Amino acid sequence: MSDTTALREAYDSLLEAVGTVGASAHLRTPPPGEWNAEQILAHVCLVTAGTIAAMAAVAAGEHTTYDNRHALDTWTIDRVAERAGGFSGLRERLRRQADILCGFGGPALSDAELDSPVPLLGLSAGTLLNEAVVPLRGLFEGLADIEIPNHTRQLLALLPESAAV
Repeated sequence: MSDTTALREAYDSLLEAVGTVGASAHLRTPPPGEWNAEQILAHVCLVTAGTIAAMAAVAAGEHTTYDNRHALDTWTIDRVAERAGGFSGLRERLRRQADILCGFGGPALSDAELDSPVPLLGLSAGTLLNEAVVPLRGLFEGLADIEIPNHTRQLLALLPESAAV
Protein backbone atom coordinates (compact mmCIF):
# COMPACT_ATOMS: atom_id res chain seq x y z
CA MET A 1 0.00 0.00 0.00
CA SER A 2 1.38 3.38 -0.94
CA ASP A 3 0.56 6.84 0.31
CA THR A 4 0.61 9.14 -2.71
CA THR A 5 -0.10 12.33 -0.72
CA ALA A 6 3.35 13.82 -1.46
CA LEU A 7 3.01 12.94 -5.14
CA ARG A 8 -0.46 14.50 -5.30
CA GLU A 9 0.88 17.65 -3.62
CA ALA A 10 3.78 17.84 -6.09
CA TYR A 11 1.41 17.57 -9.06
CA ASP A 12 -0.99 20.09 -7.50
CA SER A 13 1.87 22.58 -7.09
CA LEU A 14 2.94 22.01 -10.68
CA LEU A 15 -0.62 22.46 -11.96
CA GLU A 16 -0.93 25.67 -9.95
CA ALA A 17 2.29 26.90 -11.58
CA VAL A 18 0.90 25.89 -14.98
CA GLY A 19 -2.14 28.07 -14.30
CA THR A 20 0.07 31.00 -13.31
CA VAL A 21 2.28 30.65 -16.36
CA GLY A 22 -0.72 30.16 -18.64
CA ALA A 23 -2.27 33.40 -17.34
CA SER A 24 0.91 35.40 -17.94
CA ALA A 25 0.87 37.65 -21.00
CA HIS A 26 4.65 37.50 -21.27
CA LEU A 27 7.15 34.78 -20.50
CA ARG A 28 10.91 34.89 -20.48
CA THR A 29 12.71 33.23 -23.34
CA PRO A 30 14.39 30.16 -21.90
CA PRO A 31 18.19 30.10 -21.97
CA PRO A 32 19.75 28.24 -24.92
CA GLY A 33 19.27 24.50 -24.53
CA GLU A 34 16.37 24.92 -22.08
CA TRP A 35 12.71 24.19 -22.80
CA ASN A 36 9.79 26.58 -23.21
CA ALA A 37 6.59 26.12 -21.17
CA GLU A 38 4.95 23.73 -23.65
CA GLN A 39 8.06 21.60 -23.86
CA ILE A 40 8.34 21.39 -20.07
CA LEU A 41 4.73 20.23 -19.84
CA ALA A 42 5.14 17.73 -22.68
CA HIS A 43 8.26 16.33 -20.97
CA VAL A 44 6.41 15.93 -17.67
CA CYS A 45 3.50 14.27 -19.51
CA LEU A 46 5.95 11.81 -21.07
CA VAL A 47 7.61 11.07 -17.73
CA THR A 48 4.22 10.62 -16.08
CA ALA A 49 2.96 8.35 -18.87
CA GLY A 50 6.11 6.22 -18.57
CA THR A 51 5.55 5.90 -14.84
CA ILE A 52 1.89 4.98 -15.37
CA ALA A 53 3.04 2.31 -17.83
CA ALA A 54 5.45 0.86 -15.28
CA MET A 55 2.77 0.82 -12.56
CA ALA A 56 0.23 -0.76 -14.91
CA ALA A 57 2.72 -3.42 -16.01
CA VAL A 58 3.34 -4.48 -12.42
CA ALA A 59 -0.41 -4.44 -11.70
CA ALA A 60 -0.79 -6.76 -14.72
CA GLY A 61 1.77 -9.15 -13.24
CA GLU A 62 4.51 -8.21 -15.69
CA HIS A 63 8.12 -7.24 -15.20
CA THR A 64 8.92 -3.66 -16.15
CA THR A 65 11.71 -1.15 -16.61
CA TYR A 66 11.83 2.63 -16.51
CA ASP A 67 13.95 4.59 -19.00
CA ASN A 68 13.34 8.31 -19.43
CA ARG A 69 15.37 8.86 -22.62
CA HIS A 70 12.26 9.14 -24.79
CA ALA A 71 11.04 11.97 -22.54
CA LEU A 72 14.19 13.98 -23.32
CA ASP A 73 13.97 13.73 -27.11
CA THR A 74 12.94 17.14 -28.49
CA TRP A 75 11.18 15.69 -31.54
CA THR A 76 9.05 13.49 -29.26
CA ILE A 77 8.42 16.37 -26.86
CA ASP A 78 7.31 18.68 -29.67
CA ARG A 79 5.11 15.97 -31.20
CA VAL A 80 3.38 15.30 -27.88
CA ALA A 81 2.78 19.04 -27.42
CA GLU A 82 1.27 19.32 -30.89
CA ARG A 83 -0.91 16.23 -30.55
CA ALA A 84 -2.15 17.33 -27.13
CA GLY A 85 -3.29 20.65 -28.56
CA GLY A 86 -0.61 22.92 -27.12
CA PHE A 87 -0.38 24.39 -23.66
CA SER A 88 -4.03 24.03 -22.62
CA GLY A 89 -4.25 20.46 -23.92
CA LEU A 90 -1.04 19.54 -22.13
CA ARG A 91 -2.35 21.06 -18.90
CA GLU A 92 -5.50 18.92 -19.11
CA ARG A 93 -3.51 15.81 -20.06
CA LEU A 94 -1.17 16.33 -17.12
CA ARG A 95 -4.07 16.84 -14.71
CA ARG A 96 -5.68 13.58 -15.83
CA GLN A 97 -2.38 11.68 -15.82
CA ALA A 98 -1.69 12.86 -12.27
CA ASP A 99 -5.10 11.52 -11.22
CA ILE A 100 -4.35 8.16 -12.85
CA LEU A 101 -0.87 7.88 -11.37
CA CYS A 102 -1.96 8.88 -7.88
CA GLY A 103 -4.75 6.29 -8.22
CA PHE A 104 -2.07 3.60 -7.96
CA GLY A 105 -1.69 4.61 -4.31
CA GLY A 106 -3.71 3.26 -1.43
CA PRO A 107 -4.82 -0.34 -1.89
CA ALA A 108 -4.46 -0.31 -5.71
CA LEU A 109 -1.08 -2.05 -5.49
CA SER A 110 0.08 -4.35 -2.71
CA ASP A 111 3.31 -3.83 -0.79
CA ALA A 112 4.79 -6.81 -2.65
CA GLU A 113 3.95 -5.15 -5.98
CA LEU A 114 5.33 -1.81 -4.80
CA ASP A 115 8.53 -3.59 -3.79
CA SER A 116 8.93 -5.09 -7.29
CA PRO A 117 12.42 -4.39 -8.63
CA VAL A 118 12.48 -1.95 -11.55
CA PRO A 119 15.66 -1.37 -13.58
CA LEU A 120 15.85 2.43 -13.84
CA LEU A 121 17.79 4.56 -16.29
CA GLY A 122 17.40 8.27 -15.58
CA LEU A 123 19.15 11.02 -17.53
CA SER A 124 18.95 14.81 -17.52
CA ALA A 125 20.55 17.12 -20.09
CA GLY A 126 22.73 14.26 -21.31
CA THR A 127 23.97 13.42 -17.83
CA LEU A 128 23.33 10.07 -16.17
CA LEU A 129 21.47 10.70 -12.91
CA ASN A 130 20.53 7.19 -11.93
CA GLU A 131 21.17 3.71 -13.21
CA ALA A 132 20.02 1.24 -10.62
CA VAL A 133 17.37 -1.24 -9.71
CA VAL A 134 14.79 0.45 -7.49
CA PRO A 135 11.54 -0.72 -5.95
CA LEU A 136 8.49 0.35 -7.96
CA ARG A 137 7.51 2.70 -5.11
CA GLY A 138 10.80 4.51 -5.75
CA LEU A 139 9.29 5.89 -8.96
CA PHE A 140 6.60 7.63 -6.88
CA GLU A 141 9.24 9.01 -4.55
CA GLY A 142 11.51 10.25 -7.35
CA LEU A 143 8.64 12.10 -8.98
CA ALA A 144 7.36 13.62 -5.73
CA ASP A 145 10.73 14.59 -4.29
CA ILE A 146 12.78 15.55 -7.35
CA GLU A 147 11.25 15.44 -10.85
CA ILE A 148 7.99 17.33 -10.38
CA PRO A 149 9.35 20.03 -8.00
CA ASN A 150 12.30 20.66 -10.36
CA HIS A 151 10.01 21.17 -13.33
CA THR A 152 7.68 23.35 -11.27
CA ARG A 153 10.64 25.65 -10.53
CA GLN A 154 11.76 25.49 -14.17
CA LEU A 155 8.29 26.53 -15.33
CA LEU A 156 8.00 29.38 -12.81
CA ALA A 157 11.44 30.65 -13.87
CA LEU A 158 9.86 31.56 -17.23
CA LEU A 159 7.71 34.22 -15.56
CA PRO A 160 8.87 37.83 -15.70
CA GLU A 161 10.51 38.89 -12.42
CA SER A 162 7.52 41.00 -11.37
CA ALA A 163 5.19 37.99 -11.74
CA ALA A 164 7.40 35.26 -10.26
CA VAL A 165 5.77 33.33 -7.42
